[in-house]
Amino acid sequence: MLRKILAVPMASMTSDRCGQINNVLLLGATGRLGGMLRRHWPTPADLRCQSRQARPGFLAFDPLVQQRQALASAQGVAAVICLSGITPVTAAAGVSFDLNSDLALAAIDLAGCAGVPRVFVASSAAVYGRALGALSEGQQATPVSDYGTSKLAMEQAARAAAQKAGVALTILRIGNVAGADAIVGGWRAGMQIDQFADGSTPRRSYIGPVTLARVLHHLTRAADLPEVLNIAAPGTVEMGALLDAAGLAWRPRPATQGAIAQVALDTKALERHVDFAADSSTPAGIVAEWRRDCDLQT
Repeated sequence: MLRKILAVPMASMTSDRCGQINNVLLLGATGRLGGMLRRHWPTPADLRCQSRQARPGFLAFDPLVQQRQALASAQGVAAVICLSGITPVTAAAGVSFDLNSDLALAAIDLAGCAGVPRVFVASSAAVYGRALGALSEGQQATPVSDYGTSKLAMEQAARAAAQKAGVALTILRIGNVAGADAIVGGWRAGMQIDQFADGSTPRRSYIGPVTLARVLHHLTRAADLPEVLNIAAPGTVEMGALLDAAGLAWRPRPATQGAIAQVALDTKALERHVDFAADSSTPAGIVAEWRRDCDLQT
């Protein structure tokens, strides 16, 4: 671990922090969510972006094996955001979900050694499994997928590590993000969506890429944050309504018995720290943010 490799001179760390108090180190900056934060971060000059491969404008290091480079990159930052993780797609290629815990622990250890006061680690709404109603951070998590189980294990390991390192931790249980989701971001010709007896399609908590960046930017500057926060715009939207707003064709199919009609994240705790625009919860507003993000990628 980093603490066994290199000690940080306190005078240098203090000097850096005075001049760069708002800097944030983003681990996993080349992933889909990382790209959204890079494109929409309100103060881009304050964002330090990590990549495992050398890229112009990025800090190149693997946080699991290149600890000296990681420690140098974290000097003087106010927070570390760890988006690094294993998704079902990468797991299908043979990568172990166990790395989700390893990457979060590396971020926390890095923060402890570099004197960074706060770490944010990305979890998922998948930890709630098939629970019904408004899903609040305080209720028992009951994941049903291997991915959700790995994220819950990561949360538990991260809590213990942060307490030991003396680092403030906020776990981000992120809902659907437009463009990184299976509906708008994963749209394909001939897509079918479950339709229930009342004519509705599944409702989910969503957030647009611009709002996601604004929310996380605000949280890195906020005080007295809870240990766990759901990350989504207030309310839910129907999947069919999102595709209609995006002008993407889809076909209804009868919902199977196991289809989940609604996954709704309770965002009251988040709303105590962040204000949301009225259209950030509407299909039109979410799609507008997705289109804006797509335009910046071309």
